[in-house]
Amino acid sequence: MQIFNTETPLEWGSLDLPLLGINSDWHGQTLQPPVAFTLASDGRSLWFAATRQAPAAIHPGAEPGVFTPELWKHDVSELFIADPDGKRYIEFNLAANGAWWACTFDSPRRPSVSQPDFQGAVETYHDAPEGGSWLSAFSVPIAFLGEHIDFGTGSRANVAFILNSPRQTFHSACKLPGAQPDFHRPEAFPQLVSVKQPSH
Repeated sequence: MQIFNTETPLEWGSLDLPLLGINSDWHGQTLQPPVAFTLASDGRSLWFAATRQAPAAIHPGAEPGVFTPELWKHDVSELFIADPDGKRYIEFNLAANGAWWACTFDSPRRPSVSQPDFQGAVETYHDAPEGGSWLSAFSVPIAFLGEHIDFGTGSRANVAFILNSPRQTFHSACKLPGAQPDFHRPEAFPQLVSVKQPSH
């Protein structure tokens, strides 16, 4: 999983990062139009952004920038970051309008008893949909990630999407095992690979 590193501080409104695409679902069926994402670090914060040239079915209770459980019941992008051993991990959910949710897990689908203060760390952003397309992003301090998982060299990560609600389709940036969609497979996530982003 590529993470783009830049020495230039990243700011919403002036992000200039390569996008990686996903053009099929869990079962190999073509996704049209595709969905795209990027993962980046400026040394202070980790940034995740997602976009698609199609409307999104947003959770009816989701408000921009507000922590909202069960976003996965509607269209959502998801970032998973795991320890190098593929056990403990954090899941972030991000809706097209900037609503979000996060949780730490001690093992697959087993939430940690004590949860970090995500609301004091996560900031989200979004562009108002135009012509049926959307773009949303969040940032979280690198130091915060380091406090709650073993974040750094060797960390594992994956990006996933749930789209086309209510007839949901499931999309993963990396190929995960299993006949049915299950994004909670941290042991199968690829390691983060740092790619230097040229300064402009």
